[in-house]
Amino acid sequence: MLWTLLAIVALIVVATFLLFRVKDLSEFDGNEWAVKEVAPNPAHDEVLSRIKDMGRASKGLKGKARLIALRNHLDSLGEDVEVTSEIRHNDQPRGEWVIAPGVDTRRRVLYIHGGAWAAGSPRSHRAITDRFSQLANAAVFALDYRLMPEHRFMDGIRDCRQAYTWLLAHGPDGEEPADFMVVAGDSAGGSHTLSLIAWVRDNGIRQPDAAVALSPSTDLTLTAPSNRDNIRTDPLLGPVFGGLSKIPLPVLWWGTLAAFRISPTNPVASPLRGNLNNLPPTLIHASSTEMLLDNSTRYAAKARAEGSPVELHTWQNMVHVWHIFTPLLPEAEEAFEDIRAFLEQVEISKAAKGQL
Repeated sequence: MLWTLLAIVALIVVATFLLFRVKDLSEFDGNEWAVKEVAPNPAHDEVLSRIKDMGRASKGLKGKARLIALRNHLDSLGEDVEVTSEIRHNDQPRGEWVIAPGVDTRRRVLYIHGGAWAAGSPRSHRAITDRFSQLANAAVFALDYRLMPEHRFMDGIRDCRQAYTWLLAHGPDGEEPADFMVVAGDSAGGSHTLSLIAWVRDNGIRQPDAAVALSPSTDLTLTAPSNRDNIRTDPLLGPVFGGLSKIPLPVLWWGTLAAFRISPTNPVASPLRGNLNNLPPTLIHASSTEMLLDNSTRYAAKARAEGSPVELHTWQNMVHVWHIFTPLLPEAEEAFEDIRAFLEQVEISKAAKGQL
């Protein structure tokens, strides 16, 4: 009996090694990135209170009921936001146009919302998409991609790919080619964003002029140090995902494979582990205290090493995707102004090269 058990364990260990082959990426740790210091502000306490409200909304619930409560609470965040943009529903691809007054609709942003691939919607992220339309002088298409667990992870990936190719040739008023194209997303949507720009490159499709990823997930292997080191300093992700630190990583990899139906080492799900050469200008934002910090630092360091123009800007002690708390948080406004400056610099560089 003992020998049988040992044989099974050995078989699992060998299968884990052969299937996942998780490459050590610690060589991309240790880079020093400038951190924008943040002064104490009463708005920070208000944000923490709102995050606690999110936890209370699903307290005591389990399974599908808990997920539905979380989704409803996230959507309510968007309903309370005053937007200046016109909102237009779109059926195929499914999503909504967010159009600030007077913007050039030949300039477009594909926005891919976060929510751990299981929650969130265009409605929940209107605070972000409204500001994006203003700062980019563009029509924003907020994609309502298919979520887990009702759908497979790859269904959401396919929705992103379809939306991008459609957006190159369609604006809010019908068929019209795009003059300037941006792909952006936060958290899980940031992962989809980085995965998408690699797919666009590999398939010979017109690249976006720029990409923006806010607190992105880039590596589902969870091997980056901040996934464990920043649990206590991340008030949003820590309480939800901190318990995963008690589970051995190989067990988590098998669990991810079962839930996502894709290996956590596959670049489609973990863009950090793919080829990061020849990507468009990309801006990444992250907080110094969030669990996904090293997902951003490793991606930026590896992309730069492989020759892609990727910038990483970090803020001190901000919550995960603090941008959604605009205009309450002054740091959210700073972050949007940083995005505006980045996109303006992209256009200046392209104009100098005669590409605009």
